[in-house]
Amino acid sequence: MSNSLRDQLTQLGFKSAPQPERRSKPAGPRPDRSERRGEGKPRDKAPPPRRQGGERAAKGRPRGGEMDLAKAYAIRAQTEKNERIAAEKQKQEEARARREARAKLAELVRDRTLNVEDADIARHFEYGGKIKRIYVTADQLKALNAGELGVLQIDGRYKLVTAAVLAEAEAVFAPAVALKVDPDAPAADDPYADPKYQVPDDLVW
Repeated sequence: MSNSLRDQLTQLGFKSAPQPERRSKPAGPRPDRSERRGEGKPRDKAPPPRRQGGERAAKGRPRGGEMDLAKAYAIRAQTEKNERIAAEKQKQEEARARREARAKLAELVRDRTLNVEDADIARHFEYGGKIKRIYVTADQLKALNAGELGVLQIDGRYKLVTAAVLAEAEAVFAPAVALKVDPDAPAADDPYADPKYQVPDDLVW
């Protein structure tokens, strides 16, 4: 609008529209985006604390006492296993030693036994918790009761041998000695030395 027209309108009573006031900008620095968004303001509630890695690792892990108990059980089981292995190994070793001793004993007494095929006197004796017998002659009975002869058990059979052979056999495998008479022992210690005290053949303890 030209000045002449503005003047004419003013004369007619019209007032010009007020100009809007221009706000001055603050002299301070311009806030960055984080401040405008309110990120710098303190929060009302603090965020929940994060779990530490050690706490997560500890969850589900057995406690110290449980670990000690499990370790004790494992040690005990291993000890028992070792004991069983050692016992089985010892058992096998003893069985091997017995086989070797019996084989050596059989070789020792070969052609040195004194059994008589037609002997008819039963000499009873106790061996292995049972009453056993061997048939001898009258002379052999006297020598047996005097400790000059002895009896060995070899492969389930009873062999009559001299006292010297009996001593050698005892050194090789003592359990094979079935009858070893001590002539100085009281007669009551060996009631079967006298034929009149013979027990029936079918008696078994």
